[in-house]
Amino acid sequence: MTTPATTAPRVLAEARRPGPDLPGPPPPLPGFTPAGLAPLIADTADHCLRAHHGPPPAPGRTALLLASAGGDLATARAIDRSAEPGHRPAPLLFFQSNPNAVLGHIAARWGLTGPVVAISPAEAVPGTVPADAYELAALLLADGDADHVLVIAAEQGTDGDHAVAVLLTGPAD
Repeated sequence: MTTPATTAPRVLAEARRPGPDLPGPPPPLPGFTPAGLAPLIADTADHCLRAHHGPPPAPGRTALLLASAGGDLATARAIDRSAEPGHRPAPLLFFQSNPNAVLGHIAARWGLTGPVVAISPAEAVPGTVPADAYELAALLLADGDADHVLVIAAEQGTDGDHAVAVLLTGPAD
């Protein structure tokens, strides 16, 4: 079975952290660990959506697609430390649910009604959107699952945390 060819989506807005307009760390996100990936994802997504739509809510059906090869490394390290004898993990440290929880937070804040997808791409370069994510976004748009797709690529590393959010639409929209 072959997949139908899709035309590359158009970029409506973009935000990146760190960047000229978003220097320094993102603000804390209530309900999430402060040093985790969630504040980085939420803040970058918020700036991208605001650049195109203004204040919430966003009209139409917008899908959310998160791409992160490394996941939430800061929370994983905190869990490792809390598993040492005599320590108990805090409830916010159930890192497996953090990517879906932050996407739910973004969807609720902006009134987004499209699909929500999180992937771990084969290759990731901090500060760039992986090809896997663009391909999946194009499929979501071509299949009519969404009018727009907000793609967020986020990575934590020794050289700092990086995120880029790109709001995409179909080629003829």
